Amino acid sequence: MSNSVQLKASVRERVGKGAARAVRREGKVPAVIYGDNKAPITISLDYPQVLKELNSGHFLSTVYDIEVNGETSPVLARDCQVDPVKDLPVHVDFLRVGKGTVVSVQVPVNFINEEDSPGLKEGGVLNVVRHELDLTCSPAKIPDEITIDVASLNIGDSVHISDVTLPEGVTSTITDRDFTIATIAAAAVMESDDDEDEDADDAEAEDAEGEEAEDGEDNA
Repeated sequence: MSNSVQLKASVRERVGKGAARAVRREGKVPAVIYGDNKAPITISLDYPQVLKELNSGHFLSTVYDIEVNGETSPVLARDCQVDPVKDLPVHVDFLRVGKGTVVSVQVPVNFINEEDSPGLKEGGVLNVVRHELDLTCSPAKIPDEITIDVASLNIGDSVHISDVTLPEGVTSTITDRDFTIATIAAAAVMESDDDEDEDADDAEAEDAEGEEAEDGEDNA
């Protein structure tokens, strides 16, 4: 399960685009904390710590304890805006998590024992349909990842959400269908080679038929 991570923040007295740009020039990332029936707080965070957490791969599924003026609030990152050109964080929205809070989060999927899969041994390819799962649970029960064992899968086999045993207290946010997470597919190269072999065989057969026809005409 995810452990909380400490973040230190400063209160932003001014809001608006101009104030946000000024915060970024100081090497910080503007952010806001909202929810839990409390007034929103505009804050700024050190840019290096935000970038580190963003690159961890668990930014949107980690509980953060943000300290502001000596008071700590447990929060979840709900949205992170990034620069469309530089792909760097420019603003973060944090949601307070109180007692009884239930959240929907995206948790990464980790596939194991690929080397033991009969389908992969035969040259098949693991086709990952969903690299993350949308899960619903309390903040304290957010998994770091969901592990899926593919050791028994053959070419043509699929893994659906119904095949996955989720941790206690964790459910799939999507409940209206048994969606596919991954499949073991035949390699495109293998299929292409087979098609080429079939085409070559067909061409040889046509050539043979043509030669037989010519021989028949000559004999006539």
